Amino acid sequence: MQFAFDWPQGLEDVVKLFIAYVLALPVGWYREREAHSVGVRTFPVVAMASCGYVLLGAPSDHMSIDAQSRIIQGLVAGIGFIGGGAILKSESRVHGVATAASIWNTGVVGASVAQNRYLMAVMLAALNLFALRVLLQVKTRLDEPPPPPPEKQPGTAPK
Repeated sequence: MQFAFDWPQGLEDVVKLFIAYVLALPVGWYREREAHSVGVRTFPVVAMASCGYVLLGAPSDHMSIDAQSRIIQGLVAGIGFIGGGAILKSESRVHGVATAASIWNTGVVGASVAQNRYLMAVMLAALNLFALRVLLQVKTRLDEPPPPPPEKQPGTAPK
């Protein structure tokens, strides 16, 4: 058995893993700051691992496009399983759905980097952060109970 190492390919793979890791950091940082249990460690690791799996399945002399498709299918299912663990139901409320969706999205960020789809990866990461930060304010306003109707004064006629 002969051991050969392709330095240029290895360096390219390491750079891609690092890019996937860095793109997921802002979402993880934000979730951590908001006191969520899934944060600065989980999101970058999911992105990096997703990138690694897709890199391992890249079409080559020994790997077909069908095999890569199966790897991506397994990755999607596996990340869905991890995200499912973040969803909790208590009484009439469900918590963790945004975290689960963000974990799923972070997997796609890593897979996009592995396939040289950098603009897609950046947009997915940026839109994920936008949804968590900006749309949280919108959700908070929508979740507020409506103000009570004005009380009627005794002796006044309805309008």
